[in-house]
Amino acid sequence: MEYSTNTTTLWKDRRHILWFPFTFDTYRVANGRIYCHHGLINQKEHECLLYRILDISLRRGLLNLICGTGTITMRTTDDSDPVLVLKNIKRSRDVKDFLSELIEKERVRKGVTGREIIANGDFDDEFDDVM
Repeated sequence: MEYSTNTTTLWKDRRHILWFPFTFDTYRVANGRIYCHHGLINQKEHECLLYRILDISLRRGLLNLICGTGTITMRTTDDSDPVLVLKNIKRSRDVKDFLSELIEKERVRKGVTGREIIANGDFDDEFDDVM
């Protein structure tokens, strides 16, 4: 069986401890997806389509500011992994902006509108309590 190796990696990094990328958590964006790979012996890999990401946020504490790293958190409509976290990546603000642009481009390319975002929300109907 042959597999196509025609993948273009747009961005990749790994989790850093201080300045050092000596961890087994890697992150990669390619083919309209984000891949998160965790672990050495007990490995776990997540894959999420970019257009399914609803919200992206950046958190940087004092140590992160000193080391030039940050943590990006993404809420998704993916049932298996509703929250993706890219921990302690370098140039985190640039990466967050880059991912935001890619997500918007993918949403436009796939024709995803705001209706899909609302459809997955957990809304409590006020009228259920009255009736």
